[in-house]
This record gives sequence, structure tokens and C-alpha cells, in this order.
Amino acid sequence: MEKTDLLNQLRLNSNEREEASTSKRWIWITLIVVVILAGLAAGAWLYFGQQRFEVQTATSAAPSAGGGNTAVLQATGYVTARRQATVSAQITGTLIQVLIEEGDRVADGQVLAKLEDTAQRAGLAQAEAQLHSAQSLLVQYQTQLAQNRRDLKRNEDLVDRKLVSTQAVELTRTQVDSQIAQVTTQRRQIELAQASVRAAQVQLDYCTVHAPFAGVVIAKAAQVGEIVSPLSAGGGFTRTGVGTIVDMDSLEIEVDVNEAYINRVVPNQPAQTVLDAYPEWKIPSHVIAVIPTADKGKATVKVRVAIEAKDSRVLPDMGARVSFLEDKKAQANAPAPKGVLVPASSITQRDGHTVIFAVEADRAHAKPVTAQQTYGDLRLVDGIGTGVQVVKQPPAEMNDNAKVTIVGDKK
Repeated sequence: MEKTDLLNQLRLNSNEREEASTSKRWIWITLIVVVILAGLAAGAWLYFGQQRFEVQTATSAAPSAGGGNTAVLQATGYVTARRQATVSAQITGTLIQVLIEEGDRVADGQVLAKLEDTAQRAGLAQAEAQLHSAQSLLVQYQTQLAQNRRDLKRNEDLVDRKLVSTQAVELTRTQVDSQIAQVTTQRRQIELAQASVRAAQVQLDYCTVHAPFAGVVIAKAAQVGEIVSPLSAGGGFTRTGVGTIVDMDSLEIEVDVNEAYINRVVPNQPAQTVLDAYPEWKIPSHVIAVIPTADKGKATVKVRVAIEAKDSRVLPDMGARVSFLEDKKAQANAPAPKGVLVPASSITQRDGHTVIFAVEADRAHAKPVTAQQTYGDLRLVDGIGTGVQVVKQPPAEMNDNAKVTIVGDKK
């Protein structure tokens, strides 16, 4: 083969060169389109696929001069009743009537239950009969004494005229003195019989169970036909109480305060109570007393707190949180603190920093803040301004720039 033919075979004609160039362009265009589509998909996922949180918000506000109700300490405890009694009969007997139910309001002295009283009534009738017999015998002795006195007077007149002997007069005088002693003894017997009647009446009265004070029945412990006793006799067959009554006017709060902070609590100190059942209801309160003993096991001191607003919603054994407040005079003279007030629940931790989530449009942005003193359910923070809308209770999964939807009332 000649050299010319070989060179012609190695040359590409113009059509082949154009086809190769066109193929390369399509490959590049395809790659660019794939990259653009991937970017759009990622952006769409970030925008539409990001988790959205439903939140409630509050607006940060500047504190007033004096700081409002500044809480120097918070403690938890329970509602207790200073007057509470499990009412029982004072004797052992069988119930024939139970006149109470849970929730009933009872007055002081109201009849709660009755016991079988046949034996007590019989005992009272016997004591009364003995009293009547003693009284009748006294009348007889008094009649005899009157006759003996008349005989003595007559004999004394006759002895002066020598019609009777001196011995007869002395005998009559002895009979009078003996009769006087019998009358005195019989009067003592009557007093004894009267005491027996009173004792029998008391035993009969014990068959009726009365309320020791006005209050509300919180438990009915026995039914008709059961035996009740002031003592635990007869094992499980004998009830020791008819029911439990609570004086609702005596309700108060008992809290345990860490002994390291007990110096912040003093009698008559203002306080604010929030019941676990009604977290939005703030009850005015004050310290009654600091119990002068510590629990060495828990390192706490018990504090009694009075509830100033009596309400039927307050029930024994409810959980409560008490905020002990600064003295009102000290608050009035104090300048307005630096910072803004936000709900204490809006403050959280992220990556070791104290933050709140500020809502802007449909996004929540983490803002670092410095938390300061507590004002009831509010907390003073430094790091944001007034009028900022903050998330009340940020979920643990919420992070900076999270999408949010506001629900509920904004406060």
C-alpha cells in the first residue's frame, strides 16, 4: 500500500469531527441539568421537608420599678388541713344509721351516725328506777323524823310535869338523831342514784355520733350493720371510724425548704402559691411559721404557708408550688432592674448556652441571654429587647431557624 493511501485513512472527514463535538456538548449539558435538579431538590427538601413546630408565644416586657413580686425562693409541698378528724363512736356497737356521704357539708354537732342502743336505754331506765326508789325512801325517812320530833317535844313537856321519866325523853331524842342520820344518808343515796342516771345517759348519748366541728366529709368509712369501736378490736370485722371530716377553712400549705436557704424565709413574709391542678391561678399567701426543727434525712425545714383566698377548688393533699416574695416595702424602694421579663419556661439550654427562641415571621431564632432573678412565673433576662415574641416552652428538638406555627393566645 502506498503512503498516500495510509495518510488518507488516518484523516477524519469534517462530518465525523462535527459528530464528536456535538456528543461532548450533550454530555456537558446533561451533567449541568442533573446538578441543577439536585440543587432544586435539596432546596425543596430544606424548605418543605423541615419539621414545623406548633408553639405558644409571649412578648418580652420591661419590669416595673420595684421589680414586681420578686421571688427570693421557691419550694414545693402539699395542701394540708390543720383541723381534720376521723370520727368514731366512743363505745363499741353496731351501726343502725349512717347519715353522711362523701362531699357532704356538716355543721358542728350534726348527727352523723347512730348505734344500736337497746342495752343503753335499759340501763338508763334501771338507773332512773333506782333514783325514784331512793327518793321515795327519803320521803318515808323524813316523815318518820317529823313524827319523832313531835314525840320528843311532847315528852319534854311531860317531863317538866313529872308525867314521864327522863329516860323516856333521852330515848326519844336518840331516835330523832338516828332518824336525822338516816335522812342524810338517804340524800347521799339519791345523789348516787342521780349520778348513775347521768352515767347511763352518757352511755346512751355515746350511741349517737356527732360532728366535732363544721366541715366537709372526705371519706365514709363504715356502713349500716357494721360494728364500730374506738379501739381496733375484732380485727378486720370492726371499724374504728365512721367517716373523716375536714375543716376547709383550716387548709394551708406545707413545704419543705432546703436548710441552706431557710434564712430567706421569715414569718408573715408575702408569698404566692400555684396549685399543680390550676397552674394559671396565682393564690395570694403568706408565711405562718417556720417549724423550728430540721429533717436530717432530707436536710430540709418545714414551713407553714397560709392561703389568703379561700376557694372550693383548693382540696387537701393537692400539690403546690410556693414562691416566697421580697418584702413589699423593699420592692417599692428598689429601682427597675436591667433586662426584660419573659416566661421562665421560655428559657432553655442549647450547646451549653442559655437561650430563648425569638419568633420572626415563621422562624424561631435562638438568642443567647443571661438569666437573672425570678418574678413569680416570669424571669428577668438580659440579651434581648422589649416587645420580642418568644416561644413559651421550646421543644427539645427545636434548633436555631426552626419553622414554627403559633397556636393559642399570645400573651
